[in-house]
Amino acid sequence: MRDPLSALSDAFTSFLFGKVETTRLPVRTSTGQAQAVYLPTAAPGLGDSGVIIGREVYSGKGYIYDPFQLYGQQLPAPHWLVLGESGNGKSALEKTYVLRQLRFRDRQVVVLDAQGEDGVGEWNLIAQELGITPIRLDPTAALNGGIRLNPLDPSITTTGQLALLRTIIEVAMGHGLDERSGFALKVAHAYVTATIIDRQPVLMDIVEQLRHPEPESAEAMNVDIDDVRAWGLDVALVLDRLVDGDLRGMFDGPTTVGIDLDAPLIVFDLSHIDRNSIAMPILMAIVGVWLEHTWIRPDRKKRIFLVEEAWHIINSPFVAQLFQRLLKFGRRLGLSFVAVVHHLSDVVDGAAAKEAAAILKMASTRTIYAQKTDEARATGRVIGLPRWAVEIIPTLTPGIAVWDVNGNVQVVKHLITEAERPLVFTDRAMTEGSAPDPHDLLPDDIRAAELEAEQRAARIEHQQRMNESSESTVA
Repeated sequence: MRDPLSALSDAFTSFLFGKVETTRLPVRTSTGQAQAVYLPTAAPGLGDSGVIIGREVYSGKGYIYDPFQLYGQQLPAPHWLVLGESGNGKSALEKTYVLRQLRFRDRQVVVLDAQGEDGVGEWNLIAQELGITPIRLDPTAALNGGIRLNPLDPSITTTGQLALLRTIIEVAMGHGLDERSGFALKVAHAYVTATIIDRQPVLMDIVEQLRHPEPESAEAMNVDIDDVRAWGLDVALVLDRLVDGDLRGMFDGPTTVGIDLDAPLIVFDLSHIDRNSIAMPILMAIVGVWLEHTWIRPDRKKRIFLVEEAWHIINSPFVAQLFQRLLKFGRRLGLSFVAVVHHLSDVVDGAAAKEAAAILKMASTRTIYAQKTDEARATGRVIGLPRWAVEIIPTLTPGIAVWDVNGNVQVVKHLITEAERPLVFTDRAMTEGSAPDPHDLLPDDIRAAELEAEQRAARIEHQQRMNESSESTVA
C-alpha cells in the first residue's frame, strides 16, 4: 500500500502540472527481439526513373541509375568513371547498362572496343544480336578496302582539323609542337583546304605541302622558303607514318562511305590495334574528334560515348585536351562519357596528371570494383571516398561495387538476366575447363557469396563508425 503522504503529493502535483508519466520497469529481452524497437534504415536511392543496375547490398532495395534523369538535380555532370581490376565485372556492367539504355528510343551509344577475343572485339556478340556490323579499324584490312577515317573530312571544321593534326603529331613525337613547326603545319593546312575543292583533302596533301611549301607562305612571314621547309620536316615525317608506315590505310584517304551514324549502337572495333603502341591514342583522338563533328547533333537524343581502355585518352596530355573540350561541349547536347580504367594510378601519376584530374572532376559518377588495399586507399584519396567505403573495396566479390554518385555512396550488387548472360560473358578463353564465371554460379552459391560480402562489409562499417564515435567522444 502506498504511503498516504506520497499519494497526496502526487495528487497535488497532477493538479498543478498535469498527469505525471508512469515510470516503467526495465525489460529484459534478447537482441533478436529488441531489434524491432530500432527499425533499420537505408540511404536514400537515386529515384525510380532510369536503368536498373541491381540492388543495394545493405537494404536490398533496387538500384536505379540514369545520368540523364539525374543531371541538373543530383548530378552536375553526366559523365561516369568505372574502375577496378580485371575479372570483377566491369565489362558485364558496361554491356548490360548499354543494352538496357537502348530500350529507350531516344538513346544512342558509341563504343570504342579496345579489347578482343577470337579475332573480334568483345562487343561483337552484342552487335550481332542487334543486327549491327562493327566498324573494324585494322591496318591490314584497310589496305584492301577496309574502313578509313579521314582527319581532313570536310564534316570536321577547319579549326577542328588543325587541332586534330597537331594532336596526332604531338602524340607521335611525345612532346608539343614548337612555334616554328606549328607555323609550318598551319600554312600547309591552310593552303590544302583552300586549293583542293574537287575532292576530300587527305593527309598526303599535307605531307607534300610540308615538303614543298609555297613561296607565298614564306613571304607572308618574311622568312626564307628553306626555313619553312626545315621547320615542317619533322611534322612531315610523322604524318608520313600514317600514309606509308605501320598505320597506313586507316587515315590516308577519304572517309569510308556508308558508316551508319544513325544506328542505335555504333561499335568501333579497335581489337586489331596493339594496345601498347602509339597507334591507340592516335586512333582514339581521330575517332573522338570525328564523332564530335559528325555524330553529336542538337536533335534531343541522349548519347553515350563509352571508351574501353580509357587510360589511352586520359594518360596523354594532348588527347586528353581534345576530350576535355568534347566533354564540356557535350553536356549541353546530351552526351554522357563513360571511361573504363583498371587503375586510377595509371592516369593520376602519368604525364597528363593535370588533364586527368580535370576529366576525373567532370565524372560525377564513380563505380569502383575490387582493388588491392594500397590501390583502394589511393583511389579513395583522389576521388574523396569515405573511409568505410575505402576499407570495403579490397573485400568486394565479383559483381559488387562501391557507387559514388556525387557523394551518394552505396554498395551495389549488379544483376544480370538470363537473356543478357550469353552476351556479356567475354572471358571464355580464361574460364573454359577452370573455375566458373561468378555470374554462372548456382543461386545458392550466389546468395552465400553475397551474404559473406554483406557481413564482412557490415563489420567493417560498424567498426569504422565505432572508431569515429570514440574519436568524437575524446575530442
